[in-house]
This record gives sequence, C-alpha cells and structure tokens, in this order.
Amino acid sequence: MSIWRTKSVEESLADSKLEGQSLKRSLGPVDLALMGVAVAVGAGIFSVGAKAAANYAGPSVTIAFVFAAVTCALAIMCYAEFASAVPVAGSAYTFTYATLGELLAWIIGWDLILEMLTAAAVIAKYWGIYLADVFAILGWNVPKTLDVFGVQISWGAFIIVAIFTTLLAIGTQLSSRVSSVFTIIKIAIVLFVIVVGAFFIRPENYSPFIPPAVPTEGGAADVWTQSLFAFATGAQPAQYGFFGLIAGASLVFFAFIGFDVVATSAEEVRNPQKNLPRGIFAGLGIVTVLYIGVTLVLTGMVPYTTLAEADDPSLSTAFTAVGANWAAGIISVGILVGLTTVIMVLLLGLARVIFAMSRDGLLPGWLSKTSSKSKTPIRTQIIVGALVAVIAGFTDVGVLEEMINIGTLSAFVLVSIGVVVLRKKRPDLPRAFKVPLSPYLPILSAALCLWLMLGLTTLTWVRFAAWLALGLIIYFTYSRRHSRVGLAEKAASGALRDGSTEPRA
Repeated sequence: MSIWRTKSVEESLADSKLEGQSLKRSLGPVDLALMGVAVAVGAGIFSVGAKAAANYAGPSVTIAFVFAAVTCALAIMCYAEFASAVPVAGSAYTFTYATLGELLAWIIGWDLILEMLTAAAVIAKYWGIYLADVFAILGWNVPKTLDVFGVQISWGAFIIVAIFTTLLAIGTQLSSRVSSVFTIIKIAIVLFVIVVGAFFIRPENYSPFIPPAVPTEGGAADVWTQSLFAFATGAQPAQYGFFGLIAGASLVFFAFIGFDVVATSAEEVRNPQKNLPRGIFAGLGIVTVLYIGVTLVLTGMVPYTTLAEADDPSLSTAFTAVGANWAAGIISVGILVGLTTVIMVLLLGLARVIFAMSRDGLLPGWLSKTSSKSKTPIRTQIIVGALVAVIAGFTDVGVLEEMINIGTLSAFVLVSIGVVVLRKKRPDLPRAFKVPLSPYLPILSAALCLWLMLGLTTLTWVRFAAWLALGLIIYFTYSRRHSRVGLAEKAASGALRDGSTEPRA
C-alpha cells in the first residue's frame, strides 16, 4: 500500500455526510471572523510584542508584525481556496490528503495536534496565572496553585478547560455565541488601551527605528537558543539589526496562530464556499490593525531599552514606566478575557483535527463518533479537554511555546504547496475563492513560512524532530494499516485478482 495515496475531494465531501460521523452546519461569516479574532487576540497582544521589541527588533517590531501578518495572509489565502473547494473538517490535514498524499497528510495532522495541544495547554496555564492576578487587584489573596498530596496543581487551568469542554460538547453554535461576547469585550479593552496609550507617545522613542545589531551575550548565545539559521550559517548570535527584525517576526508570528484553526470548522459552516473566505479575511484584517496599533503605542510610550531592562516586558511595563499604574489592572482583565476565547477555539480545532483523522482510519474510529443530538464529537472533545487540563495543570508549559509556532508554520508550508498541486490535478474543481497570481503567491507563502521557521531556535527544531519521529512510529505501526483509503485500495485489488467486478467488502 502506497504512502503517497490520496483521498479524493469527492470522497472527503461524501464522508462529511456519513451517519453518526457528520457535523452540523451552524456558523456564518460573522461567527468565523469573531472566531479568528477570538483565537488570535489573547495574551500575545499585551506581551509578545513587548518581548520582541525589547529583545529583538526595537521600534521596528511594527514591521515585524506587518511581515508576520503578510506571511499569515498569504497562507490564509491558500487555506481559503482549499476550504472553499473542500469544505470539510480537518483543515490542512484534509487539504494535504487530497493533494500530497497520506504520509504528508498524517505528518500535517500530527503537527496540527502538536500546535493546538501545546497552545491550549500554554494558554490555559497562563489563564490561571492571570486569574490570580485579577483577584490580587481586587484585594483577594487567592493562590495560583493548590497542593494536592504534595503536587502543585494549577486549578484555574482545570476550571476554564472544563467549562469550555462542556460548552463545545453541548454544541458549536452555543460555544460560538459565548465566545463572541468575550471577543467583543476584549476588542473594546484593546481599543481603550490604544487610545489611552496614544497620549503618552513621544516621537523620539521611535529612533533608531531599527536599532543597530549588537552581539548576544550570556545564555542567549548558547547553541540551543540561537536560531537554526544562525547555527547553520555560523553567524554571530546578535540582537537587533535586520536579523533581529526577522527573529522578532518569527516570535510575533505566535500572535497570528489560530486562523488555520478557523478552517478546521469548515464542515460546520453554512454556505462554506462563500462564508469561509469572508470570515477568515475579516478576522485577519481586524487582528492586524489591533496589533499594529498596540505596537505603535508600546514603542512610542517608552524607549525599547526600557522594555529590555524588564525581566518580563509587557504592555504593563510601558504604562508603569510613564506613571499610569492604574492601567495594569485593565490590562490584566483584558488578558484574562482574551485568553478565555483562545482556549475555546483551540479546544474546538484540536477535536476537529482528531475527528477528521479518525474518520479516515488513521486514528481509532470511535474518536469520530458524533452525538445524535448535538452533532458534536463528544467523546473526542472530552478526551481533548482532559489531556489539555492535565498538561496545563501539572507541567511547566513554558518549554512548549515555540513548538506552537513550528507546528503552525509547517502546516502553512504544505497547504501553500498543496494549492499549486490541486490546481494542476483538479482544474475542474469549483472554487468560490482563488489565490491570485498562482503559483507565485503560494510559492512565496511557502518560502516566507520556511524563512520564519529558520528563525526559531535549534532546540525547538530538535524537539520538533522528536515529535515527528513519534508520529512516524504511530503511522507505520497503526495508521497505515487501518487507513480507509488503503483498505479500499486493498479490497479493490483483491477483487480484481479474483476476477470479480465488484470490490470485496
């Protein structure tokens, strides 16, 4: 059985209507746009930009965000074309299966599981931490962890994951409505922060806009913490300058992850051929404007060197430096609200990728069973929620943060290539949206994503390789033998050898 076998678009569309393994179409373009904002606007808008400005790019962090946004937009165009042509669950996994073959589809599905599992655990952990901060602002002394038989447990992570796991099990539309309310609140908080911060901007803080490069000292110069590009080329590890700007773009790309998660809900969208592209692009546009606004205010309020002096630079660092301590409370509430919706969308996306892989036989089939009432994969959603809660509650998730970026970028690369392949293989396929200037823009998208991947640390690449090795072991020991496409091919070839006209069951 070939590892390059593909699953046709028609087969994927037919599977989306299987009894007991189908999802309910209940989402519109506004739901999708808010879902994109919900998953992208989280703690990153308050902290990732500050860290990138402090340690890598200085005021040019705004350019880093624009570069990351353009890269994301190119990849999202590829997602939109695929989703309008193949509106079923699974996102990049399903698209790759239809174009580049089963093995690469498995790898991308495995990468998406890495991205969403680690992201959900990291965000849930931070949600518990910021919840304790909000309690402290209110004057309540509530510990961030509980000691249970000598083990420290982040109780906040358990609570938020349990709440959204329950909502998602009940129904996607209900959870989408709850998420929309939180999303509108956090957009209002971000706009408030931008407007207030604008009054403290001093134009001289933007100079030099791209700080000159300086050698990296201390632990950051270690082989494991320098970028793969610097390691491969032998370049001197450095902060700021052009390469600092690129490294900053690789870091802030974390702020744009999640738009691929929106595509995982394709099978639950009304009129997906039109609504998916509209919803995804509207969400990306809103997020990009908010990020640029925040970074312009951040680097205009204080010199980037002030941010660099902080142990954990954030938007609060800038407001505190200009004497606006009161803003820290609003920012903490904004972060808490922002993280809330991110967790929900990631839990949704993770369950849908596992659902799609299970329906194809690459994971156990019982994971793709849906409830007759809610039309959601309840068992898978509960398992996903429990796993995320355990990781967030019992482990130090800090080491997982860059794994989120590399999982996302690897999926973006293959989806961008897949668009070109599908245009060649199936030019007849109806597409409500087409990437302009194909194949040039999809190839540019893949190249930019690869460039950002090279900006990640060597240690992240080593961990990524270990994750891929584990995935390949599972594929060759289980998934390849249970693949529905493979079993159908085997049955058909057996029927032909027997001389019969119909494949054997």
